[in-house]
Amino acid sequence: MSRKKPLSASLKSNANRLFLAFSCLSLSLLTACANVIPPCGAKISPPARELKNTQWELIRWNLTPNSNGEVRARQIPQGEAGNPIQIAFDSNGERLSGFTSCNRFTAQISEDERGFTLDKIVTTKQACSPQRMELENDFLYELNDYRTIVRDGDRLLVIGRDREVLSFAQREPSKK
Repeated sequence: MSRKKPLSASLKSNANRLFLAFSCLSLSLLTACANVIPPCGAKISPPARELKNTQWELIRWNLTPNSNGEVRARQIPQGEAGNPIQIAFDSNGERLSGFTSCNRFTAQISEDERGFTLDKIVTTKQACSPQRMELENDFLYELNDYRTIVRDGDRLLVIGRDREVLSFAQREPSKK
């Protein structure tokens, strides 16, 4: 004679299987996005004053994941004179300036609930190759439309609303 499981045991067994499946899926997603997830000690959306008088060089640009969830990196060329794409916060934490691989730019920093925003981005108007102009436009768009900034020591991640990630390494401020 077969014995039926009580309904509560069956529901509990299904709930355990669902939890296990969800846990495995979550772990695989975290592993796939490990280069975007901030480390435990990282500061998310730090106030601009914590970044004042710092300079950062773009070292990696992750594009929006494709339909398979794969993260691809964008090629980051050096500028005409070998200058990398850079951003620098002024000593007051009120302005951001930098180099886009084609032109120089500056922006005003305004504090808000997500840390800070960039206002009034202004660039020089040097003509560059179409590829550099496209890179410059995309870079300035990502800076202007970011969702989160994460600082982890000498690394700065600018995560866009479109899930593109600009990864910067801190550099010594240039002596002028």
